[in-house]
This record gives sequence, structure tokens and C-alpha cells, in this order.
Amino acid sequence: MQSFEIDKSDVLKVKNAILAGDETLKIVLEEYHASEIAILFERLDKSEQRHIINLLPAEIASEIISEMDEESHPEDLLFELHPDKRTEIVEELDYDDATDIISQLEDHEQKEILEDLTEDHASEIRNLLTYDEKTAGGLMNTELICVNINLTKKDAIDEIIRQSEEMEEFYTIYVVDDEEIFKGIVSLKDIIKAKHNAKITELVKIDAVYVHPDTDQEEVANLISQYNLTSIPVIDEHQKLLGRVTFDDVIDVMEAESTEDILKISGVSEDEELSGNWVEAVKSRLPWLIINLGTAFLASSVVRYFDPTIKLIPSLAAYMTIIAGMGGNAATQALAVTVRRISLYDLTDKQAYRTVLKEFTVGLINGASNGIIVFIFAFFFDGNPMLGLVIFLAMTGNLIIAGITGAGIPLILKRVGIDPAIASSIIITTFTDVFGFLLILGLASKLLL
Repeated sequence: MQSFEIDKSDVLKVKNAILAGDETLKIVLEEYHASEIAILFERLDKSEQRHIINLLPAEIASEIISEMDEESHPEDLLFELHPDKRTEIVEELDYDDATDIISQLEDHEQKEILEDLTEDHASEIRNLLTYDEKTAGGLMNTELICVNINLTKKDAIDEIIRQSEEMEEFYTIYVVDDEEIFKGIVSLKDIIKAKHNAKITELVKIDAVYVHPDTDQEEVANLISQYNLTSIPVIDEHQKLLGRVTFDDVIDVMEAESTEDILKISGVSEDEELSGNWVEAVKSRLPWLIINLGTAFLASSVVRYFDPTIKLIPSLAAYMTIIAGMGGNAATQALAVTVRRISLYDLTDKQAYRTVLKEFTVGLINGASNGIIVFIFAFFFDGNPMLGLVIFLAMTGNLIIAGITGAGIPLILKRVGIDPAIASSIIITTFTDVFGFLLILGLASKLLL
């Protein structure tokens, strides 16, 4: 089965079905999964979205809204629905999904929705709203299956059956004692295979991995990936079980974190929506471009300083752009690899040193290789072997600087508590431009004049 992609024919089919009437629309919608309808919503206007949601049963409508992309603003669609329909949908949603959507609304809108819910649902969502959305507490679902450590196999199975009636799916069974203190996990497979008179205390795995509600979402994702977990328990400072974070939530986190890192490295604010308009894009990018403009003036001052040298050897102007451009590309390569490594691993001092040393070596070899090519070109095209030597040395030196800064700058920023993806690109561009111009023009002044 292939992943669903928006096709004009699908959008047209749904739009025509809306015009044809509800019975035709129901038949057409049956051809699509809820997640596919959520994707189609990106091409439908708000009135068409509301029409479809009002037509479908709350169970399917809730799944569509939970699958909608954040930039499609499912919270606005939800709030615009009739209160009765809205309440049905919210109560069908998992607590974590409901919280994620409702948290995007204004306080008075949140209050209006919560007042229409049953006390149990409203209480659970209010509790989850207190956590930062980028922490384990903000990701967790409080719906889980939990058994007492003193239960027998039969009693545990009865309890699992009772609790699972209100849950669509579960992966792990959590174990607590009489004081609700978390004791570990047990799999349904182990319970079923156990002897008839076995007790949960004999089956529980006490060395289970867990997180606290204030654990950063990226750390949660790393733990689930590292230990190949389907879910991870969230416990408070008193070791009491609060909820669980499932792997499907982590997939969304990893996608969001990767997108955020790519945008930051490119000098784009994480607040810019990928489908946003030009006004939002300008507001997001202009500040970074102004900062970059300031660093460009610094590089241009180096060129101004060596203006007499350029007048005497005009061909340097052509080679300057090559040196600076190659340095920028090499630094971006080193930066991308290092930022990704930082996001995946907590590097020790020794590992950080090895990372910088590796990029130094890569810069030296790549710089010398490209320098030889440019040396040969300068030798035959300009007929000046000394000019070729200057370019060779400048190319090698600038790519070494690119490797060191591309790896070193993000590591330093991480060490002082600054997100390395935010400022690294501007800093390394400044380094490679300034030192690229300084090397070629400085060496030319000393060796060619």
C-alpha cells in the first residue's frame, strides 16, 4: 500500500460530491481513510471541512481532526462546530490529542469547550494543559492499563479486560503497588504464558525505562528509539504513574524536531509555517537576513583593506568568490553532520574533540584536493604558478577553517546553553568569508607583490 498524496482528481471528486448532496458525499468519503480525508482538507475551504465533519459520525470525525496537520489549524475547525457536535468529537479523542488541539485556542475558547464536557474528560484535559507541550507531560496520554503487583494471573487478566473496554489499543501493562507507586511493566504475552497460579510480582520487569513529566520531548523520542519501546511511562517525583507516551506521538515529535532544525540552520524562524503567506515569511526571515547583512559588511571590510592588491592583480577578484563559496559549502556540510550528531547523542568531551579532529582532517584533504584543481587551472589559464600556489594555500586553509568552525561552533554553543541550530550558520558563514578573503588576499600581497 502506497502513502496517500493529494491529487486534483480526489479534491474535485469530493467538491463535486458536496454539491451533489449528503448521500453522494457519504459514498465518496467511504473510499478514503480518515487520515487521507485529513490530507484532502488542506485543499478544501473551512465551510467544506465543516460540512464533512458534521456529516460524519463523531468517531470518524475525531480521527480526521486528530490527523490534520497543525498548520491546517484543526483547533479553529473544532471550535467553529456546533457545541453538541464539538463535545462528541472531543470526548472521542484521546486525552493527549484533545489537549494538543485545545491548547492552541484562546483561554476563553478553551473554557467554553471544557465546560461542555463531562467532569472526568474536562478534569483530565485541564490537568494535561498544565504541562509544557514540548515535554513528556505535554505528550502523554493518561489512558493506560495498570494492574496491582499483588494480583494473580486470573485477577490481572480480568482487570485488563475491564480496563481495555475504554481503550482502542494498548501495548504495555503497567504495574503499581497499593500506594499507586510505579513498580515496572509486564507484557500481555508473559501474563498469558504464565502458569495459572502465577502472580504479577513474579512477572514484572522492574528495570523499566521511564521519564518525568518535565523531560524534553526530544529526550523522550531518543529513549523510545534507543530501547525500541512501543510506549514509555511518565512518573512524578514520588514515583507515581501519571501516564504514557506512545511511539506514534514520538514519530510526530521527530518530524517536528527535524523540520525545526532544518529551518534554524537555514536562518528561518521555527514560528514560520510551511504553508504560511508571504507576510509571515518576511517577518520570520528578515531579522536573520539583517544580521547576516551585518556580518557581510565585516567580510567586505577585508576586501576594502586589500583594494590596492586587487587593483594590481584583477584576477584575484574571480578567485575570491571561489574560495569563499567553497568554504561556505564545506562549513555547511560539517555543520549539518554535527548538529544532527548533537541532536542524537549527548557527546562527551572526548567525542566532541574527535568530531572536530575528524572535520579538520576532512577539511585538509578536501581543501588540498580542490586546491590542486584550482592551481592547475590558474597555472594554465593565467600562466602564473605563484598565483596558483596562493589559491591552493587559500583553498586548503579556508576548508580547514570551515571544518573546524562547522563542527566546533555548534559544540561550543551547545556547551553554553544556546541551540546550535539557531546561530551556527551565521557565525560559520562569517568565518569562511572573512578568512577566505583574508587568506587569498593576504597571501597574494606577501607572495605576488
